[in-house]
Amino acid sequence: MGMKTKRFTVEQIIRISREAHAGIKVVDLCRTHKISNVTFYNWRSKYGGMEVSNVRRLKVLETENRQLKNLLADAMLENKSIKDVLAKKW
Repeated sequence: MGMKTKRFTVEQIIRISREAHAGIKVVDLCRTHKISNVTFYNWRSKYGGMEVSNVRRLKVLETENRQLKNLLADAMLENKSIKDVLAKKW
């Protein structure tokens, strides 16, 4: 099975969240946009109160953080390999 594609952009998610903040009932929003309550509340917990520019910056930082973690893991593995080789008695 392939990865599930995202139906909504960040801009759409924030707009839907703002509609709820403006007083539209969550049940009505979910019905209108064909999303579950769980999806809506997950979005609210992740993006609540954010502007589109903040979310874009967050995504850039998350990507950068993931890349840095991978670099660190690679460096630590290489370091351990070198220590293992040096620890062997010739």
